[in-house]
Amino acid sequence: MRVRNKAWAPEELENNKHMIHDPEGCKGRWKEVFGNDKPIHVEIGCGKGRFVSLMALANPDINYVGIERQTTVIAIAARRITEEQENIFLTQVDVENLENYFEVGEIDRLYINFCDPWPKKAHAKRRLTHRNFLEMYKRVFGEKAEIFFKTDNRGLFEFSLEEMNENGWKFSNISLDLHKDECPWNIMTEYEEKFSSKGQPIYRLEARWEK
Repeated sequence: MRVRNKAWAPEELENNKHMIHDPEGCKGRWKEVFGNDKPIHVEIGCGKGRFVSLMALANPDINYVGIERQTTVIAIAARRITEEQENIFLTQVDVENLENYFEVGEIDRLYINFCDPWPKKAHAKRRLTHRNFLEMYKRVFGEKAEIFFKTDNRGLFEFSLEEMNENGWKFSNISLDLHKDECPWNIMTEYEEKFSSKGQPIYRLEARWEK
């Protein structure tokens, strides 16, 4: 979804206390950045921040980092976070460089929600659940890894199942229609609310890997 650039976005990012401008400098120091040793969960492509901000509110015993590339989109996300929230930060970076921002073992869980399906076969390597990305996630996690994944795209979901299975990941809580399954604990993203309101099924899985 394209979001029109907002003139206020750069200033918002510059002044918002929830923005991390030097994620490379935080590598190996995230517990110091948060000021505690609580688990760290990361959302890749956090968009306008509904999911990650609500997760942070619902789970004060967990620290959250939202990653997003688009300037205006992440500025909107930054505005959404309440002044009092101390367990969430955002940073404007590309997931391809995830290893530059987190030391091995710093992350406890990754959320991948409604990422670009890149439907053309020639673009498969750009999908965030391609085996190349899965191997990178493993390197960042270290000894064990955990990914929670949601999408509205059946093709991407099937692709992700195949890639993860071949890459040694184990599955649990697979849903082919998340909202029909009535999961009261589920927090929706902006995309999820839009698609589910039209009756479109939402696919979800939890994947785990250990050395």
